[in-house]
Amino acid sequence: MGLVLCLLSAACFGAMAIFGKLAYEAGVSPGALLLVRFSLAAAVLAILLLLRPGLRRDTAERTGGEAARRPATARRHVLATAVGLGAVGYAAQASLFFSALQLMDASLLSLILYTYPVLVTVAAVLLGRDRLTPGRVAALVAASGGTLLVLLGAGGGSFHPLGALLAFGAAVTYTIYILVADSVVHRLPPVVLSALVMTGAAGTLGARALVTGVDLDFGLPGWFWLVCIAVVSTVLAMLTFFAGLRRTGPSTAAILSTFEPVVTTALAALTLGESLGAVQLAGAALVLSAAAVVQVRPAPTRRQVEDPGVSPRTDPSVGRAVDRAADAHVTP
Repeated sequence: MGLVLCLLSAACFGAMAIFGKLAYEAGVSPGALLLVRFSLAAAVLAILLLLRPGLRRDTAERTGGEAARRPATARRHVLATAVGLGAVGYAAQASLFFSALQLMDASLLSLILYTYPVLVTVAAVLLGRDRLTPGRVAALVAASGGTLLVLLGAGGGSFHPLGALLAFGAAVTYTIYILVADSVVHRLPPVVLSALVMTGAAGTLGARALVTGVDLDFGLPGWFWLVCIAVVSTVLAMLTFFAGLRRTGPSTAAILSTFEPVVTTALAALTLGESLGAVQLAGAALVLSAAAVVQVRPAPTRRQVEDPGVSPRTDPSVGRAVDRAADAHVTP
């Protein structure tokens, strides 16, 4: 069941770019799309938390653990950080993503964005939070070569250099978001964290709409696709991911999430008439393979074998990038 839930989550996330393209065709602007997406998602999650109070408490709080004993000031700091993640990090990432979607094919965009697992690993190594293994070095080389093939293989179509730059900017921004989220992702219940991130992003985009204005005068089809983005590709995708994560663990869940760009590419071919050339398909295979490899947790160290009390989850030198990429995957 865990595997099915993770794949369902990946399919929901993977459909987001398609819904975005269809929303644009229905007359929705990027500003309106982002504002409605985050506002509606925040409202749905708030209602869910009201109806299911148990989702507001994590395991430690239920058992009187560390989270229950945390000072009120520390708790407020964590909550403020979570809101800031949405207000700054995720609002910026989503803006870059949907701006790029206006300029390029959804399938190509999804592949460029999916360089972020490798970027997370590289950044974690440079920051001393993770260690580099021969397999990860090979994955980095493969991802770089695959991305190059994807870009070089793009013909005329809707490929646009600025779109590619915006897409890569979204991947870099998401990498920073994941690394910063590492400070709060284990200190808040996942649905609460997601609701706060959505609320922060909605606040930023709402403030921008007040300054620049936003056009919500589009027809029913536009609203339908926006509801799909907010409910299917945000709330449902997130909830099924967390449910699958609990059953499979972070490494498996993160590897299964590489199904996302596959779904995007398939749906883009079926609904939008997009296609990837042979060179791009080869590059896509390299990118997705690299994403899976870097999310495989290294083998236990000798210290961990000798001391069963030390696990990859608690040892900061082993597997941290995997846990960040999975646990912080609240709003891809």
